[in-house]
Amino acid sequence: MRSHKPKSAMPDSLLRAVYTALSPAGARARLSTLIFHRVLTAPDPLLDDPTAEQFEQRMRWVQRHFNVLPLIEAVERLQGGTLPARALAITFDDGYADNQQIAAPILRTIGLPATFFIATGFLDGGCMFNDSIIAAVRGCKRGALDLTEFGLGIHRLESIEQRRRAIAALLPPLKILEPALRADTAQRICRSAEVAPPDDLMMTTSEVAALARGGFGIGAHTVNHPILARLEIDAARDEIARGRSKLEQIIGGLVRLFAYPNGRPTDDYTGDTSEAVRKLGFDAAFTTAHGVAGCNADPFQLPRFTPWDRGDFKFGARMARNLMHSFSA
Repeated sequence: MRSHKPKSAMPDSLLRAVYTALSPAGARARLSTLIFHRVLTAPDPLLDDPTAEQFEQRMRWVQRHFNVLPLIEAVERLQGGTLPARALAITFDDGYADNQQIAAPILRTIGLPATFFIATGFLDGGCMFNDSIIAAVRGCKRGALDLTEFGLGIHRLESIEQRRRAIAALLPPLKILEPALRADTAQRICRSAEVAPPDDLMMTTSEVAALARGGFGIGAHTVNHPILARLEIDAARDEIARGRSKLEQIIGGLVRLFAYPNGRPTDDYTGDTSEAVRKLGFDAAFTTAHGVAGCNADPFQLPRFTPWDRGDFKFGARMARNLMHSFSA
């Protein structure tokens, strides 16, 4: 029987040539920055994050096709016009425990650097609002979750697909609430579902320190992960500064990079926010806008994107499309 090569079997040398043409070395270089949040021990029907096996496969592919740099070095070389061809950096947001327990060992084995942007208010047993909602929807034993008292309707929970739809419907209206109200509402929804929110999803301070000792980058991501555009500028500045201060105490060193929570320009942060980050003395700040950064990019609005594709062919094509788009705020 004739064997057929999969679509993903394009020779590595040819694919690297394509990426080199799109992202050459020097002044015309473009920096690709990937965002991840979690790496799971096993597939989760309610989450889209990769498993450890999928993440390792993807990182080995990245290593073959890109020149992966520590994020702070990438920022410095971007500004200096000395990036290598096919420059790429890897980042994680929020501070999940599996970053240190699962992702970091994989990265260390392969020999890849990464930077972890951490929201300090959830360390040591905290739970982000979205994870409380996921826990409530996952653990509710009833066929429907009645949240009309919160103005959030009734959500059927008789199948995995219905539970996924419930999560997708609940997160956006809660995300825009003031952080204290958002956390309180998420807690009340858990009580309504008769579910306790998890207390082991986020890193401990000792795990953050261990990441830093292991040579990984640590970046600031506020305290409570608010939408900074919805805060008064003094409150936004306080969130940013206190988050960095806590991290510097934990790692015993400077924190030079920042990532905007949620990260969409205008919707989640403003020009005033990025100016506040600059005045606080950070070297650079990262958004969640798609695209790549050229040497003329605003260092306080650098793009990143999440590569969801599992197969090599689709992932490689998405990387190429992203390289064609230079983000400009």
